[in-house]
Amino acid sequence: METINKFDKHVMHSYGRYPLVMNAGSGRRCTDENNKEYIDFGSGIGTNSLGYCDNEWADAVCRQVRTLQHSSNYYYTAVQAEFAETLCTSTGYETVFFCNSGAEANECAIKAARKYSFDKYGRGRHTIITLVNSFHGRTMATLSATGQEVFHNYFFPFLEGFVNVIANDIDDLKAKIDNTVCAVMLEYIQGEGGVNALDKAFVDAVYEICNRRDILVVADEVQTGVGRTGKLLAGEHYGKKADITTLAKGIAGGIPMGACLFGEKVKDVLTPGTHGSTFGGNPIACAGGNVVLKKVTGEGFLDEVNKKAEYIKSRLEKCGEVESVSGLGLMIGISLKTKNASDIAKAALEKGLLVLTAKTKVRLLPPLNIDYAELERGMDILTAILEG
Repeated sequence: METINKFDKHVMHSYGRYPLVMNAGSGRRCTDENNKEYIDFGSGIGTNSLGYCDNEWADAVCRQVRTLQHSSNYYYTAVQAEFAETLCTSTGYETVFFCNSGAEANECAIKAARKYSFDKYGRGRHTIITLVNSFHGRTMATLSATGQEVFHNYFFPFLEGFVNVIANDIDDLKAKIDNTVCAVMLEYIQGEGGVNALDKAFVDAVYEICNRRDILVVADEVQTGVGRTGKLLAGEHYGKKADITTLAKGIAGGIPMGACLFGEKVKDVLTPGTHGSTFGGNPIACAGGNVVLKKVTGEGFLDEVNKKAEYIKSRLEKCGEVESVSGLGLMIGISLKTKNASDIAKAALEKGLLVLTAKTKVRLLPPLNIDYAELERGMDILTAILEG
């Protein structure tokens, strides 16, 4: 309790925390300060994509720490150039802007979409359509973009220029598209909104309307990207490539990193002085990111992600307490019949398993490289709690 008391005395209480003091991690397990071990099915909300302290990742990061820890973006670094080339080549995008988080990546996307439209059409074409139940971050712009009223409090006035459309409602989309719209911003799977995947017909309609009217599509893949759904980008499940895609969370394996990817139409929209980030493209983060991309794009890696996802779903489908399972790949939401998701998460913690929640669902975001023995043990714990 000493650590928790010290923490609570000095750190702002802006999070609801579980009474766990993490001390160390290795592979897909971590230990607390009393050396109790936990299997991690949350991976730092999808951030520790290769688990804890993957050897190749740790070696690359440590080499970079001892070589060059930071450089101003007035200069070039080889490690950032390598990471940018690998990321753009792997995803099929032209250019990338590096930052430090998903909110920053989405902030960049918002600015780039508005500047593209301003450069081409002038003032007044600045509205960005987002979806009801979306979540895009906690900066003022990304909070304003977020389509959940529960977040629209305290911080008035919110930024103007955002309109919400009901997810999967094509008629609502058509009704709200007008000549002021410059972009539609969407999550293929609404993570914080409950791990809800968009209907393909709705996604098709978004792209058809936007392509016809020169409106940009911005895909927020902060949580879904870099292999989380069994594809490098979740858009691949829909056969779509957005004009702008944002990434963060698992992209650098646990080091702060965000990326905003730009397609052909917008590859040069941000010019010197229009955007920036002191720590964006930090050499240490890029070194970690290079290892993550190498592993995730390696032969058979994503096939294994999908096989592990099927194993989890097969176990859950046999559990009487489970109402339904949502999501793609290793991004899984579990709807329960009678039990409370928060209670399940607390009970799992006591049994040595870390899980997450998303609204009323239990949420699983295990490391992408979790092995089957750990997966089986974790599912044994979870299903026993659900059925108990």
